[in-house]
Amino acid sequence: MERLSERTNQGVVLSFFLIPTVMLIVGYILFPYPPSSYARQLSFIPLFLGMIFLGIGFFYPKKRIAGWWKILGWGLFSFFWATMPSFLYFSEGGDVFNAAVCVIGVYVLLYVAYHEWLSIVRNESVSCLNWIAGGTFFAGMIYFTIENGIIPGLQDWLIETVAAQTSDVLHLVGVNVTRMQDLLIYNNVPVTIIFACTAIQSMVLFVGMIGALPRVSLKRKAVGLLATVVPIYFLNLIRNAGVVYMVGSGMTSFEMAHNVIGKTGSLLALILLLFITFKLVPELYTEIMGILALPKRKGPVEQMIRRLMGKDP
Repeated sequence: MERLSERTNQGVVLSFFLIPTVMLIVGYILFPYPPSSYARQLSFIPLFLGMIFLGIGFFYPKKRIAGWWKILGWGLFSFFWATMPSFLYFSEGGDVFNAAVCVIGVYVLLYVAYHEWLSIVRNESVSCLNWIAGGTFFAGMIYFTIENGIIPGLQDWLIETVAAQTSDVLHLVGVNVTRMQDLLIYNNVPVTIIFACTAIQSMVLFVGMIGALPRVSLKRKAVGLLATVVPIYFLNLIRNAGVVYMVGSGMTSFEMAHNVIGKTGSLLALILLLFITFKLVPELYTEIMGILALPKRKGPVEQMIRRLMGKDP
């Protein structure tokens, strides 16, 4: 039995590193850049099926069966991300950082799937695993439905609304900006508002994290969402207005205003809002700490890493 268990552990460790590596290779070969419209539509299959299976696993009452649904969901969802590194790299002008994060993300998602398997084997119920599956389902379904135009016109409406309200903010402080749909012009310098400028990513992140919390009343979830989503939306309008003003007035380049100043400010605001949410909904802190503590479960992968680091005999 010990020998069989050791073989099983070795197989799990090998699979953990081999499966995402194969996914990344297959994703690179099957989905080269630039992707065709057919390839892009084809990538929707693992994306939405993965999220649906995560949702089934989140809501399914029988924990063991739910675990298998979530494993399947994480596998499909991670394969979708395995198709994206080359797209992120080339479409964003050789952005190595985003492509690298995407590659690492494939391993991270399958690491969560691995812990679902560990829970099934050990007959354990780990709250944070169900929480992150539910959060991914809620946030992912909202974001990717809008991003991919599943609801016709919704993305364009959101972009134009943000562009119009950004223009209103600038007019309120006396900046004479001209707007043509999603294009803002200040001192003959054009700045285009795109989907990423709507802050939808940050908003749905908090919707997913708060919406999937167990044992939290709807009232407290609503309070948590009001304390995060609403400030994010209005702070994003100020950020957009600031970028347009700085670029149009010649204070700095677009890259500095948007990628450095704007993104740094957004990150600091999100961190502050996260700590505020911890005060209002402390269960969120518990679940996040649970995710960070997953390596302490010391499954086969963690034991192997500890041996390689010389921490275990």
